[in-house]
Amino acid sequence: MIDVRNEIAERLRQDAPSGMSNLQIRIISGVFLAVVVLTLTWLGGLPFRILAAVISAAVLYEWVRMRVKEHLTGNDIFAIVAMVSVLLFLIIGVSVPILAGLFAIAFVLSAVIGLAFGQGTWNAWGILYGGAGGSALAYLRADDTPGFAAILFLFAVVWATDIFAYFTGRSLGGARLAPRISPKKTWSGAIGGAAAAIGAGVMMAWVFGLQGGWTVPMVALLLSIVSQSGDLFESWVKRRHDVKDSSNLIPGHGGVMDRVDGLVVAAVALYLIGWLFADRDHPAHGLFGVLS
Repeated sequence: MIDVRNEIAERLRQDAPSGMSNLQIRIISGVFLAVVVLTLTWLGGLPFRILAAVISAAVLYEWVRMRVKEHLTGNDIFAIVAMVSVLLFLIIGVSVPILAGLFAIAFVLSAVIGLAFGQGTWNAWGILYGGAGGSALAYLRADDTPGFAAILFLFAVVWATDIFAYFTGRSLGGARLAPRISPKKTWSGAIGGAAAAIGAGVMMAWVFGLQGGWTVPMVALLLSIVSQSGDLFESWVKRRHDVKDSSNLIPGHGGVMDRVDGLVVAAVALYLIGWLFADRDHPAHGLFGVLS
């Protein structure tokens, strides 16, 4: 593990342009990504569906590459091609039952081929993991005001969780949350992140004029817990394959999975909550229908 970290650190130093530190690269790329994501979120519709599809495809690619350090096998190539093929239908904007059926077919075929190659069902689960997260984001946003509110609410809760969990944990320390999976995460950080998520959720509800009573903080707390669970899950995946980052696709930040590990699972949770109170193709109406 130490050798891997040293190698990655050396690569970061080599890849950094002359005169720029890794922190500067991290800030620049972070600001650029935030501007792009928020702009596409504001546009909604097709632009945001393309963003969601890119996230799903990148997540699967990293999922595969963490296991395969060198050349991709036929099983790996099939999984990626199958994922991209299904994501084209997501971009077009088909209904949830059609997209779910296509993902189910891709999952089963990838699992069968993986078993035939003697590589198991790892890639098939990557299709499910990446596809569910990106699809949930796309259907939550849709192309209306409730969708815009739902995505901003999701972003606020997840980002507040990440930021305050980090700084609270660093400041207070204490008992480790999951020492075998992610030794640096603490219970104090988890609680601090959850508290910040509730505050961010309530604030976003106020901005959009929602009167949700205890529903808003309860949903925000649930999403914070799910988001942190998603973060731990990705840490487990990286530890399983003995890597520090899911990839180096984002300069200074590592991989796409490193940035959206909590977001994609929280998006699935928020989608399911919205589905309970609205319909499967417009879940945000169940959460923020008052804005319609």
